Amino acid sequence: MPEVIFPGPEGRLEGRYHPQPEKDAPIALILHPHPQYGGTMNNQVTYHLHYAFKDLGFTVLRFNFRGVGRSQGEFDQGVGELSDAAAALDYLQALNPNSKGCWVAGFSFGAWIGMQLLMRRPEISGFVSVAPPANMYDFSFLAPCPSSGLIINGEADRIVPMVEVEKLSTKLKAQKGITITHTTVPDANHFFEKGMEEMIDIVKGYVHARLIEGGR
Repeated sequence: MPEVIFPGPEGRLEGRYHPQPEKDAPIALILHPHPQYGGTMNNQVTYHLHYAFKDLGFTVLRFNFRGVGRSQGEFDQGVGELSDAAAALDYLQALNPNSKGCWVAGFSFGAWIGMQLLMRRPEISGFVSVAPPANMYDFSFLAPCPSSGLIINGEADRIVPMVEVEKLSTKLKAQKGITITHTTVPDANHFFEKGMEEMIDIVKGYVHARLIEGGR
């Protein structure tokens, strides 16, 4: 997978890019967990999400937020990181102007950033939100949530309790015009040290079904 460096709001951003041979392949942007708690684009959940979308025929980009790895800048409490994500999506779209669909997937902090990006970019037609930190961040900006998507978390998550994710899911499910699918993985903790394969299989099954339905 080629390493890429592309311009971000505070300097260069480092990423990993996996193109498909089909010029109209759908695109997916993958967002990693909290930079100040060891989160990088090589986090295992982020890494496996990347390859899940690749296996489904997506052209995929994951990258390091500012101040992580070779990405320039400093942590910016999510504000700058959202700008980084927007720059990454711009870069991905510039490389793939004929893509027939656009998805965003994020894990933990990355899920929060991804959902904010969803609100700003109407071309995003689907999302995967893994262990969204509903107990740490305000998700009230999803009013309404513009796209259907999957929320998935571990039943044994002690960092983001299951009840908090259920509250977020229930709130989003009440909105009209979209369909929110919420699934939990038994015995899985926040980092899916158990249940990683099951979680990825659920993601693949969900995204594949959406593609078959034409929900690109």
